[in-house]
Amino acid sequence: MIQVSDVSLRFGDRKLFEDVNIKFNPGNCYGLIGANGAGKSTFLKILSGELEAQTGHVSMGPDERLAVLKQNHFEYEEEEVLNVVLMGHTRLYEVMQEKNAIYMKEDFSDEDGIKAAELEGEFGEMNGWEAESDAAILLQGLGLGEDYFHKKMSELTGSEKIKVLLAQALFGKPDVLLLDEPTNGLDIQAIQWLEDFLINFENTVIVVSHDRHFLNTVCTHIADLDFSKIQIYVGNYDFWYESSQLAQRLVSDQNRKKEEKIKELQAFVARFSANASKSKQATSRKKMLEKITLDDIKPSSRKYPFVQFELEREIGNDVLQVKDISKTIDGVKVLDNVSFTMNKDDKIALAGTDEIAKTTLMRILMGEIEPDSGSFKWGVTTTQSYFPHDNSSYFEGQESDLVDWLRQYSPEDESETFLRGFLGRMLFSGEEVKKKPSVLSGGEKVRCMLSRMMLKKANVLLLDEPTNHLDLESITALNNGLINYKGAMIFTSHDHQFVQTIANRIIDITDGHITDKQLTYDEFLEWNKERVSS
Repeated sequence: MIQVSDVSLRFGDRKLFEDVNIKFNPGNCYGLIGANGAGKSTFLKILSGELEAQTGHVSMGPDERLAVLKQNHFEYEEEEVLNVVLMGHTRLYEVMQEKNAIYMKEDFSDEDGIKAAELEGEFGEMNGWEAESDAAILLQGLGLGEDYFHKKMSELTGSEKIKVLLAQALFGKPDVLLLDEPTNGLDIQAIQWLEDFLINFENTVIVVSHDRHFLNTVCTHIADLDFSKIQIYVGNYDFWYESSQLAQRLVSDQNRKKEEKIKELQAFVARFSANASKSKQATSRKKMLEKITLDDIKPSSRKYPFVQFELEREIGNDVLQVKDISKTIDGVKVLDNVSFTMNKDDKIALAGTDEIAKTTLMRILMGEIEPDSGSFKWGVTTTQSYFPHDNSSYFEGQESDLVDWLRQYSPEDESETFLRGFLGRMLFSGEEVKKKPSVLSGGEKVRCMLSRMMLKKANVLLLDEPTNHLDLESITALNNGLINYKGAMIFTSHDHQFVQTIANRIIDITDGHITDKQLTYDEFLEWNKERVSS
């Protein structure tokens, strides 16, 4: 349990939190959400003690231990992997080091013997004899086998370091677990393992994540940071999102009878009440949901961009023919005789862990690079619009404002009023349109790139990781916009829900070869799991 009492924090004139009073209870997983810059990571730092609030305090139960997912991936470069995990339980690791130092002494005294006995007792109480095997289980669950245990952290890749630091946070069954973007850099197998771990975790978890599927799977509650306050909602992210949208509709339509509003709310609660991520809590969650009243659901202050991809012309039956394409990058064959036909109703998600292979295929299809062998042909009715993995070339050296930046991609000589309106739909309003493109944040650049694509009105979209750098609101808006898109599509994304709700076909690229399945993403993952296990 962790209790927050009257916590407030300002940075200059900017108020992040004001008089926050909240209790995070054992057995629950809280998804901390809020707009970019609202202070989610800052709040976690206050909870962990890394940052001190200007007013109020944070307290835990006696003898309770808190663990945090470290963000500095280079903190333990000279340490062995297994030791880094064990360091997650600071006192246990200190006892291990202390007693080992005593046993190494050449002049072992009676005092040393007494001290060693005390340490052995404390070591046993902390389940120390199982510590190394517990750490090994965590590492293996995240995909790091025994051959990693005694490597130095400096020998690991970035994603491997993330897994070690995650295992460190999970180690020793902490009473309170704070996780800031724990799925970043993880492969799908590691994410699924982490989801299972947290679903069965019996203590308190507070997590910040942009992965909606992850939040929906593990969270029993949503902690919504809005209006400088934090409001707890029972349920997962989808429940919070739907209830927030419902509140907006109810507020905007004050003439409806209250009884009708109540019926809508009751139907909504009934639909979600069985959607518990932890089965043992399903009954209590249902009771709490049934007690929700209209006053409990507040409209959010968040702003969602408006994403809508229109088609200038309808797409024909012949969309794309890919035949025997091969490509070697830096001595590695990333594509090996890849062939497939794309149909007009296809929404193809490129899957697989080889990011270079997926990006290479898209760049070949857009004519940016040539294949070593093979060919492709777009249908005569198709027009393509491309969201590249790296968009830096579109913004480097661009010193005009956003209106002029967008004008160069407009098929027609649109007026400034039209372009301002278009940018406004993507949350660039007022003086923000006067920003120089070269100084935009990652998320702002993505929204500009999406504006550019929408202006083109292409009937085939190619999107390489469009959800990178976006906040939850923008991801949700883009997700909904692509669900409604009437053209064909090839895309990549690490966002599980994004892929599941858009794709109707999966092309997995592994070791240069493709597996092509007319399945949803969840169906593909289940098929692949059965294939691997058989």
